[in-house]
Amino acid sequence: MTFPLNRSTRTERTSGVRAAPLSLRHRTVRLASLGLAVALLSACSVTPPYQRPDLPLPTVFKEAGATWAPAAPADALDRGPWWELFGDAELNRLAEQVQMSNQNIAAAVAAYAQAQAVVRQQRAGLFPSVSVSGGATRSGGEGSARAGNATQASLGVDWAPDLWGRLQNGVNSAQANAQASEADLAAARLSAVGTLASAYFQLREADAEIELLQTTVEGYVRSLTIAQNRYAAGVVAQTDVLQAQTQLANARADLATVRQNRARFEHAVAVLTGQAPAAFSLPSGPWTAQVPEVPVGVPSTLLQRRPDIAAAERAVAAANAQIGIQRSAYFPSLSLGASLGSGGTSVADLFRTSTTVWSLGLSIAQTIFDAGATAARVEEAQAARDGRVAVYRQTVLTAFQTVEDQLTVLRTLQEQEPLRREAVSAAERTAQQLLNRYREGQVGFTEVVTAQASALSAQRSLLQLQVNRQLAAVTLVQFLGGGWQAPWQPGPGG
Repeated sequence: MTFPLNRSTRTERTSGVRAAPLSLRHRTVRLASLGLAVALLSACSVTPPYQRPDLPLPTVFKEAGATWAPAAPADALDRGPWWELFGDAELNRLAEQVQMSNQNIAAAVAAYAQAQAVVRQQRAGLFPSVSVSGGATRSGGEGSARAGNATQASLGVDWAPDLWGRLQNGVNSAQANAQASEADLAAARLSAVGTLASAYFQLREADAEIELLQTTVEGYVRSLTIAQNRYAAGVVAQTDVLQAQTQLANARADLATVRQNRARFEHAVAVLTGQAPAAFSLPSGPWTAQVPEVPVGVPSTLLQRRPDIAAAERAVAAANAQIGIQRSAYFPSLSLGASLGSGGTSVADLFRTSTTVWSLGLSIAQTIFDAGATAARVEEAQAARDGRVAVYRQTVLTAFQTVEDQLTVLRTLQEQEPLRREAVSAAERTAQQLLNRYREGQVGFTEVVTAQASALSAQRSLLQLQVNRQLAAVTLVQFLGGGWQAPWQPGPGG
């Protein structure tokens, strides 16, 4: 139901005397008083006070013993070029290129700009809107003595005071969503560079594995030659030659598979840097298998800098503001309007006082009955807020879990590396000794093949472990929100 209150007057000339509008001063005073009351009501808010959801936090990392202190999300802090900790110049170059050319980052930048525009749009609703209009017409007809002219111009002002904080809550919700979008942008950057680092390290591991298999193929060719010579001399059976041929063919097949994997990683790097795979090539190069050691005392602020936590918390704030927006429907809405216009038969008439018309208006609207729709919308907003709180808490708990998991992985891989190296050394010695004994006719070729296969498997396992350590370190960087500050300490593989 709407209760209009409009007053308009027009000055006229009567008997040569201009008539002034009656009680204009009193009406102006009443409207000014009304405006003051509206301003006081605008300070009212029906939004529940917002508090960041709390949950019990562990005092230490189970897998690292790091002491934690409560900290507020600080996702806007500079994370720094964490990829430089791996000491690879080519990775540094590619990471910088990802920052500029990755399309996922570009999409996140556009989404953030869109969210900022929504904030400005919502904030504009707090202020009056001013409009101006004008026009001129000329009319006539066959029966008219002459054509007639008409001109008009008007200036209008409309304002809906924010009595119960509905508009401000819209601004607050949009700001929280924009901050969540900013966190999403940080997450997109972190994910893109982390994915690049993972693909790059796997590519370099493939380079090292290709080199290993090429050397292995050369060794298997020599073993085949030995078996063929001994078979030609009638010392061994043809099965030795067949076993050597089988072993060589399998090694060559493995080499082709690794080259295929390398091409796949190269294609991934191309797309991450914003290029078509056909136009991108990354030459084979040395692999820097260094792994930065994670400091034992990881500060709590690093986990709190995780963009997904910041985005989840901002989503709670936006949902809380929506409760206030829905609650404001319980109370009346008010709008004020004013206009000033003039009309006449010519443009000159627009500037005459006698043709001026003004109006001031106040409109109040209040819903009397909606069959519980408003209450349902409030309950919906409250349930949405509760859901966002649960998502935030689950995000924090998952963050702790992922960090604990990666600390376990890193520690386990570090413990395994010296054992893998020991296994490689023993397998290589065994293979060489058995090959020497085969030349002397002391063992069969089956033992040589088995030892060589075992040595190759141990060597490839060591390479895979080294790249897994780097991948685990990259993943931990992402789980910690983008890096840590610690002196460079190469691991055993560096």
